[in-house]
Amino acid sequence: MAISLLVLLIPIALLVGFYRVFLGGDQPAEIDPAPTVAQARSINAFPVSEPVGLADGWQSVTANLQRPEGAVTLRLGYLSPNGGAVQVVQSNLPAERLLPTELTPKGQPQGATEVDGRNWQRYTARASERALVLMEPGRTVIVVGSARESELRDLAGALG
Repeated sequence: MAISLLVLLIPIALLVGFYRVFLGGDQPAEIDPAPTVAQARSINAFPVSEPVGLADGWQSVTANLQRPEGAVTLRLGYLSPNGGAVQVVQSNLPAERLLPTELTPKGQPQGATEVDGRNWQRYTARASERALVLMEPGRTVIVVGSARESELRDLAGALG
């Protein structure tokens, strides 16, 4: 019986190894967020920003546009050069409704910080995550994730 199992497990192990080593099975699928960003811009609910000029190593992995209850929310997901997950959330929902949803109801401001001439607020977020929040008339921008704070600042600064 042990020999029968070994005969089955060896080809399976070889296939898994081939998939992971040669086909990049552990690598995230990179996407182009441009169509989703263009769709958000065409709705014209708020000024849409997208990162421009990010350093090498940033990967765009998700792009999602939602319209709950007449509001518009754009989410762009990235992996930082050090492997941290970061999401850029932009919405015309009022900040008092958006922040508890995106950062948990316990998210609290931790002070202001300047990023490329803009005043952002640092916030606590979900466990092991931090956030930068930019509140402007008509839109709120959140950069939230498990990446280093310097990487959050880099992504926030790249939003044009």
